[in-house]
Amino acid sequence: MSGRFVRASKYRHVYGQPTKKELCYENVRVSNNAWDSNLIKVNPLYVAVNWNASGGGAFAVIPLSERGKIPDQIPLFRGHTATVLDTDWNPFDDNVIASGSEDGKVGIWKVPENYSVFTEQGESIADVSPVTKLSGHTRKVGHVLFHPVANNILASSSGDYTVKFWDIEAGKAKTTLKHNDMVVSMSFNYIGSLIATTARDKKIRIWDPRSEKVVVEGPGHAGAKNQRLVWMGEHDRIATTGFSRMSDRQVAIWDTTDIKKGPIGDFYMLDSSAGICMPFYDAGTKCLYLAGKGDGNIRYFEYDNDELYPLSEYKSAEPQRGLAFMPKRGVSVHDNEVVRAYKTVYDTLIEPIQFIVPRRAETFQSDIYPDCPSSEPAISSAEWFDGKDAAPKLINLESVYDGVEPIVVDGTIPTSASVPEVAEPGPSAPESVKEEAKPTPTPATTYKVPEKDLDKVLSTPKVDDMLAKASQAEDAPVPAPLAKEESSWDTEDVDEPATETPKLATETLKTATETPKPAVKETIPASSPLPTPASVTDSAAEPISEPAAGSTPKPTSAGSLVASKLEALHNHFTDAKKTLESYEQRFAEIIASNAKELSARDDRIGALEQEIEKLRILVVAKAGTVEEAPVEVNGIKKEVDDATPEPAEEMAVEN
Repeated sequence: MSGRFVRASKYRHVYGQPTKKELCYENVRVSNNAWDSNLIKVNPLYVAVNWNASGGGAFAVIPLSERGKIPDQIPLFRGHTATVLDTDWNPFDDNVIASGSEDGKVGIWKVPENYSVFTEQGESIADVSPVTKLSGHTRKVGHVLFHPVANNILASSSGDYTVKFWDIEAGKAKTTLKHNDMVVSMSFNYIGSLIATTARDKKIRIWDPRSEKVVVEGPGHAGAKNQRLVWMGEHDRIATTGFSRMSDRQVAIWDTTDIKKGPIGDFYMLDSSAGICMPFYDAGTKCLYLAGKGDGNIRYFEYDNDELYPLSEYKSAEPQRGLAFMPKRGVSVHDNEVVRAYKTVYDTLIEPIQFIVPRRAETFQSDIYPDCPSSEPAISSAEWFDGKDAAPKLINLESVYDGVEPIVVDGTIPTSASVPEVAEPGPSAPESVKEEAKPTPTPATTYKVPEKDLDKVLSTPKVDDMLAKASQAEDAPVPAPLAKEESSWDTEDVDEPATETPKLATETLKTATETPKPAVKETIPASSPLPTPASVTDSAAEPISEPAAGSTPKPTSAGSLVASKLEALHNHFTDAKKTLESYEQRFAEIIASNAKELSARDDRIGALEQEIEKLRILVVAKAGTVEEAPVEVNGIKKEVDDATPEPAEEMAVEN
């Protein structure tokens, strides 16, 4: 799009507004475990945080109304025997939350009534126990995700390379999706009939979870680090973030009906930062938000016609490790807030960030608030497992603006959300991961040497005409009146090649395909080399006689003058050709040298990535047998000794 035109958009001026520190949530202790998760989750009532606690795994739940500095000792949700890695709120019950842990268990918890992190003086602090535990995975549970439409259905991914779908009411897994490697990200489609997953084998898969079959699969980002994905609302598209082979951060849009085709419009390059990028998609505004771990900024793009249009960027000097987005039914419609994010700052503070559309009118803005998913399930777990599909039930946000009971309406199933037929798998060769083309360096300026021979250049019709005039001038007598002044053709034609050298060089390209005209005089054909000054002088048949007394002396032969000028022109073009050839040779040497250096650097980077992957596998293997593995916090590796209680906890025990 031309830079003179600005794309019209309702969200072009969306800006992020941070919260004052006294209205944030201070004195939190975010887990320093190195597992790749979002660390926090939020709903309209609470925010859940993976807690850095000793004596087994735990997470904390903080009511959103209790802002400011929280106490040193708060009730924790304890029940896992190892670190809690991920949590997710039930979209149909704001008091129910699920958790996954390194102990291989999935916990289902219920927030007690009148729950608060503040306790009366002298009152004992009681931890919360799980309502139920779901067992079935043989390795750690890295991610948990509730179904967006059906009630009491939970998906969990594990280090045993499986994704299980649990019926919470029955307390058992109904279906299992088997992968070739550990799943690092997953997302349901709009009606929950399909689920997209990406694993460490760098492949993207679209599954039918009830038939346990892969619908579509294909290679994703080529980088060694984890990639993330998110389903883009009602569209049959997913957005992914990952890394290239050169470790550049990328974002891409994929057609879920044909992943093998590659991303739509190729990969979009973000930057060269090392942090994993967390994607979030707001279906109401069709905006994609990207937040990198270790970054302080949050980018947001508008999705339209399979293109991502950059809107703006929220910038902050305080980096985030974890990030969560509020469900649409929990935003402040009176402030024209379209999205609210919660990010962790230095693992000790949670900061809300409001993304606001600036409007002057103080009325409900229906154009930026379409109907959004409600807190009522559309179908039950039994109906979904039996094959029934339904769209989410929606609420009108104008009723929320007016402060009345939300109006719930039934949604419609988009045509793009239908489950395609699953082809029976047949014997086929394993697919190879698509490699990205390595960039080839190009010099800043490219000089192109003309390929035409100099003799061909000088055999143009104009030069032939000059030679013909010179031959005629040798035979014709020179009139006396012209002896004292220059000839007319000498000033117009003979001097023109000498003064317009670049023009002559340019005309060679235009006359390359033309057939040169024959010379007027047979003694100097167009294809023969140019005559030297001696040959031109010898061509004069009759010697010049001495002038008579009182007569005007005859001027020097015009052919000699033309020949000398043509010889100078010949020498000039010869020198220019040699100079350009030397430049061309030098640039070729520079390009070859740069290509060798880039190839060597690519080899070194590839070797380092392999070593890093080996070390990661070694650390993960050791972490399975050792009590705690080394972790990395703020770029510093240290050992975490969970067995040693913190001073504040020791004082509490003594009291």
